[in-house]
Amino acid sequence: MATLDDVNVAILAVDGFEQVELTGPRDRLHEEGARTVLVSARTDPILGMHHDKPGDRFPVDLTFLQAASEPGVFDALLLPGGVVNADEIRMQPKAQELVRAFFDAGKPVAVICHGAWLLISSGLVKGRRMTSWPSLQDDLRNAEAEWVDEEVVVDGNLVSSRKPDDIPAFTRAFIQLLQDAGKRG
Repeated sequence: MATLDDVNVAILAVDGFEQVELTGPRDRLHEEGARTVLVSARTDPILGMHHDKPGDRFPVDLTFLQAASEPGVFDALLLPGGVVNADEIRMQPKAQELVRAFFDAGKPVAVICHGAWLLISSGLVKGRRMTSWPSLQDDLRNAEAEWVDEEVVVDGNLVSSRKPDDIPAFTRAFIQLLQDAGKRG
């Protein structure tokens, strides 16, 4: 039985995202009845990666500019990692604006691996307890987050995980957060 009917999740990514960190959670969200929208810098299809090898191209539904003009249509946000993706997306002002809107509204946000760079650049991790790919721990600590090496961490409306191996636990925690938010809403 689908538990996330009528839930709309924005997925923010650009070329170079870690493919399984997008498709794994997205596919489980779909199984639960949620709708997902892929949001990127441009409308051209974006390239996933299997670590350092090219993956598949994915069609983009909206640009950051389009999504930022109406963030209220989304119930939650998913940020996959991938070094190239994370390094590029953090420099996109409209992507930063969009994630700030989710945090300001208290909506669920799920971030995995290097995806935390966008939150750091958006000034959103101070005082948060979270995890990430281990090489980001200094960046998170310097931004005044409490970094921990755990499979999944839930801090209020924020779910974070370290790597592809954590995807099952990450996705379960995100779905639970979405279900809980639906009960409150």
